[in-house]
Amino acid sequence: MAGRFEGRRVVVTGSSRGIGAAIAERMAAEGANIVLTARTLDQHDTLEGSLNATRDRLARYGTTVAIVVADLTDPIDRLRVIPEATEALGGHIEILVNNAAASIQAPLTGFSVKRRNIMFEVNVNAPLDLALAVAPAMVEAGEGWIVNLSSGSAKFWGGPSDPIEPSSPNISAYGASKAALNRISNGLAMELYGTGVRVNTVEPRAAVLSEGAAAILGDRLRPDQIESMEAMVEGTLVLCDCAPDITGRITVSLDNIDEFGLEVRNLDGSSRP
Repeated sequence: MAGRFEGRRVVVTGSSRGIGAAIAERMAAEGANIVLTARTLDQHDTLEGSLNATRDRLARYGTTVAIVVADLTDPIDRLRVIPEATEALGGHIEILVNNAAASIQAPLTGFSVKRRNIMFEVNVNAPLDLALAVAPAMVEAGEGWIVNLSSGSAKFWGGPSDPIEPSSPNISAYGASKAALNRISNGLAMELYGTGVRVNTVEPRAAVLSEGAAAILGDRLRPDQIESMEAMVEGTLVLCDCAPDITGRITVSLDNIDEFGLEVRNLDGSSRP
C-alpha cells in the first residue's frame, strides 16, 4: 500500500476537518503531494479543526502539503484554487476530491433563497467549476481522477408507503443539491469518456461522524447508523486510482469496499487490528 499515490498532485476541498482532512491524511500517508483548501485557516468559531491543523498532522509523512484559503460560495474566489494549487505543487492537478459541502437542514416551506443559493454554490457549482478547471490538463495528460462526495439524501422519498424518518422533512434542499451533483458528475463523465479522465461520486451508507455531522446530529444516531471514518476514506480512495472504465458511477463507500475487496486501513495507511 505504501506509495500508492507516490508523487501524485492532489487537491482536497473542505480539508480543514472531517472527511476531507481524513482523505488528505491517508493520501499523504501513501505519498501524495496535496493542496488543502477551505475557509478556515486557523480556527472555526464553533467547530474543531483548521487547515493549519490538518497541515501539521500531515507533516509527519514528508510530502508536500500546501494551503489555499478560499470561499467556495464565491464564484470569483474559488477560481483561484486550481491555478494556485498547480503552482504550489509544480504541475497540473492529477486528482481532485470535491469534499466540501454546505448542509443547511430545514423544511422547504420557509427555506430562504439565500440559504438555497449557499448550498447550491458549495455543493453543485463549486465542484463543477473546479472539475472544469482541472479537466483540460488531465485530458492532455491522458488520465485524471475527479471524485465528488455525495449523500444518500439525494434519493427520493417513495411516497405514502415509505416511512418518514424524523430528519426527512429537513433534508430535501440539501438532498436536491446532492442529486444535482450526482447528475452533473455522471454527465461530465460521459463527456470525458475516452480521454482517461474518470469522474465518480461516493456517498456514505451510514452517517460519518465528522465534526460538522456530530454538531448537526448530536446523539440522535444509534451505533448501527454510524460508519467509521476509515471505511469512508477507503471507499473513496478506490475511486482516486481506478481504471478508465470505472467512471460515471454514483457509488456508496461500503459497497465499494465489498465490490473491490478492500481492506479498511487506518488513516496512516497501517493495517487495523
